[in-house]
Amino acid sequence: MSSLVLIIGYLILTNIIGFALMGIDKRRARKNAFRIPEATLFSIAIIGGSLGSILGMLIFRHKTRHWYFMLGLPLILLIQILLVAVLFWLPISFSFI
Repeated sequence: MSSLVLIIGYLILTNIIGFALMGIDKRRARKNAFRIPEATLFSIAIIGGSLGSILGMLIFRHKTRHWYFMLGLPLILLIQILLVAVLFWLPISFSFI
């Protein structure tokens, strides 16, 4: 299995987890149950699940009143995109075998 397939699989999985955590936390908020810590929600976004977290935030309308989520999650996504672009344009060759 190539490294590129593993990276894509990892990103798909982390985005699904980020999306699901937003939905689970929203449901728990409505039931006044034990909540998922905000640090966990941000951690999932930082390790690659930012797009799924943003989609979950918007679809479930969860954490949309918190400015640090409304600005923080898109900022994390932008930094991740810029990081990938910089790695792509660097004169270093990566081989995914």
